[in-house]
Amino acid sequence: MESRRNYRTIVLSDIHLGTSHSKVEQVCNFLSQANCERLILNGDIIDGWSLQKFGAGKWKPQHTRFFKIIMKMMENYGTEVIYIRGNHDDFIDSLAPLKFANLSIVKEYMLESNGRHYFITHGDVFDKVTTQMKWLAKLGDIGYTLLLWLNSQYNRWRIKQGKPYYSLSQEIKQKVKSAVSYISDFEKVLAEFARNRQCEGVICGHIHHPENKMIDNVHYLNSGDWVETMSALTEDEEGNWDILYYSADMDKENTNNENMVLTLIPAAS
Repeated sequence: MESRRNYRTIVLSDIHLGTSHSKVEQVCNFLSQANCERLILNGDIIDGWSLQKFGAGKWKPQHTRFFKIIMKMMENYGTEVIYIRGNHDDFIDSLAPLKFANLSIVKEYMLESNGRHYFITHGDVFDKVTTQMKWLAKLGDIGYTLLLWLNSQYNRWRIKQGKPYYSLSQEIKQKVKSAVSYISDFEKVLAEFARNRQCEGVICGHIHHPENKMIDNVHYLNSGDWVETMSALTEDEEGNWDILYYSADMDKENTNNENMVLTLIPAAS
């Protein structure tokens, strides 16, 4: 029987359940091998935009399995679950704040870690495109969906060639100057906001770009996503934070996703 990894805190964001590009099987595998005192679901866990467009037909049994795993963590291990709303699951706005047993639904959260205070937000409220020009955000969402489709076709070819998964969409975004500038500006705004709130750190998601770095003495953490990077933030018992990536080693004789092997890779220090 495989041992479960133990963490004080796990942060997940941008799983986008209800879309065809969500890596829900991989995130379920990750959670099935982990224990934590606190699980923070930092926005865009459910993709309400997709479900609104395509209806319940996009909701698959494995999406329900994700929540079943979380309920087992709450029941068997006493895990505290904090669900923070994002822009794609803003339908939970009407529920927040809500606390039931060891489940909380909130719009933002404050976490103390190793003597430091972290402001936790999905991050969309600091994005002018999603807050002030929602029509443009949805137009961009269509283009992003097309990019993810191209990414999936490219990786099907790579799998047939016996090559590992490669995020073509992430590579393209890293090459586009406007995207790089947008990420940098987003990070600086979040860090400055945390400083103004007398916080030593900020934890966010939204831009699908995992990060663990200092910005002007503010610890900036981004959990990434489970559409492209398949990443999570973890805090150990000493209050140290890492980015963990899910890496899939495919069985070259059988390209079925069920043959993926879970490998967690700590971020470089």
